[in-house]
Amino acid sequence: MTLRSVDLRKEPVEAVLERVERSVGTKLNRESVVRKRRSVGARTGRETWVRVERRGLDRVGVQGADGTASAEALSGIAKPRWFAGVAWRDELEPVMWRADETELLPGVPAGSAVITRDPRLPDRWWADMNISLDALAAQPTNRIASPDTETITQELVTATIRAVFPDVDTTLGEWRPAHADFNWANITAPAFCMFDWEDWGMAPRGLDAASLWGASLAVPALADRVLRERRADLESRDGRLMTLYVAAKILGPHADPDDPRLGAARETAQRVVEDLQSL
Repeated sequence: MTLRSVDLRKEPVEAVLERVERSVGTKLNRESVVRKRRSVGARTGRETWVRVERRGLDRVGVQGADGTASAEALSGIAKPRWFAGVAWRDELEPVMWRADETELLPGVPAGSAVITRDPRLPDRWWADMNISLDALAAQPTNRIASPDTETITQELVTATIRAVFPDVDTTLGEWRPAHADFNWANITAPAFCMFDWEDWGMAPRGLDAASLWGASLAVPALADRVLRERRADLESRDGRLMTLYVAAKILGPHADPDDPRLGAARETAQRVVEDLQSL
């Protein structure tokens, strides 16, 4: 059966929410519902948060779809505590639904996935971000990151980069745990917290830093701040490759001609290609 493309911002989800309520044993506040392309979240009657995700069985992979639950074992990272989870297979489609209950966030999302306005974050926020990313990079795990639900591999990185930058040696060397969906919609302000851990796992060094950089390019001062704060990652060979990987996604065959990040992505990518060729 071919998996139907679904955007949960447009699909009816009431039956799914009712099933979650029965499973976790509390009501969901409908006025608090946040709908994204492949997930729906809501505040519960016991002052927790439930996130429900729809994922095709072909995207579940060998590690399952329990990223939020497995992330509970991580230490030294600013993230919401996980309390419970439930999963089931859709009766009509090759789809898995999963709901995870966590504590409420300490703030609100810092912005949309791609930000166009500087959130003017305090130095404490950046310090806490660095503490969390460094702590994450030091954790042991057998999970493999799946940004955009696609398992990251050497082959995927090579194909993505060479579709735009064909003359780059894309050989990766250093892999570390990453959040793998690190953008402004998945981190809070004014207090720093990382959430939505569904895709975390081992990834090339610098994936998270490059992802946040790419999400910031419409605000040059913000993108520069990300570069300064995560300089050690982004100036490593693998960090440069992750910068090209993110830039290639922005500039590639499906590029949006109205994307305000295009010019900055192209300019930085050209410089990174030159740097890699000189190493």
